[in-house]
Amino acid sequence: MDGMLERYREELSEALDRFGGLPLLVAGDVILDEFVWGRVDRISPEAPVPVVEVSRESVHLGGAANVAANLAALGARVTLLGVVGADAARERLAAELGRHGIEPAGLVTEPDRRTSVKTRIIAHHQQVCRTDRETRRAPTPETASRLLERYRDSLAGSRGVLLSDYGKGVLAPPLAGELASEARAAGKFVAVDPKAKEFSVYRGASAISPNQREAEAASGVAITDEASLRAAGVRLRQQCGASTVLITRGEQGMALLEGESLHLISTMAREVFDVTGAGDTVIAVFTLGVTAGLSTPAAALLANLAAGIVVGKLGTAVVTPEELRKAVRQ
Repeated sequence: MDGMLERYREELSEALDRFGGLPLLVAGDVILDEFVWGRVDRISPEAPVPVVEVSRESVHLGGAANVAANLAALGARVTLLGVVGADAARERLAAELGRHGIEPAGLVTEPDRRTSVKTRIIAHHQQVCRTDRETRRAPTPETASRLLERYRDSLAGSRGVLLSDYGKGVLAPPLAGELASEARAAGKFVAVDPKAKEFSVYRGASAISPNQREAEAASGVAITDEASLRAAGVRLRQQCGASTVLITRGEQGMALLEGESLHLISTMAREVFDVTGAGDTVIAVFTLGVTAGLSTPAAALLANLAAGIVVGKLGTAVVTPEELRKAVRQ
């Protein structure tokens, strides 16, 4: 990691200066992340479960909305497209987007749908449980048509496209492929954070960034060494037509496959508090780096540094330009 950072340090520093105002388009599953914070002093007499005494609550952007928030925090000009319900959670999500400087105008409302809400209960810095309120079906044909229309209106003014699939149905076939193919046809860089079991639904993507578990499931290859990493990456690339595969591997860092080259990027040693949203940070920083002119290895390195920062924070978090500059210097 140190040698790779030394090689790209100047390139990374210069790219950070180009992030401001870069127009990027994010589409996918928008989620509202709720956190209930408290402490546990006793077990319930009603059942063998902890009683959490709540001290505070907080709301954060999740899913595609968190990808957008990471981009906005680094100075990019973001257009966010997604599907929400006609409910109170939609209003809270819109308010949180506004706090991050992201217009909620790209959210298409589907009356019979629930806005996705994940509620995590945290006690003593540990997640006790999570509740999900959501709709996991594909949007109606009318909703998909409205989303596609807004996407086409926004595509020309964007430098790149990020598709964030959390398996909530918005990027169900054939919409994901349509979005990726239209962007590639328009000459845009298209990065995908996938959830589908078979990556052919994302055909048209320039780059795809699964975690290791997702890569193994989609490729059918158990990743145990460099040879199996390469085999899995090649199979995934064949499925979706992407030229670049970036596999995130937790404490083992990342693997970047491009052409015949396999780059292994080790993680920075640091205390991990919460991995929530780390994948959002990776795809956001990687895409921002590539569209700002970084080579893909350098962009992956920067994304790895950013992920190392956000896992050291509690809750769904973003990385700031100052934090990234500091990481590059160190």
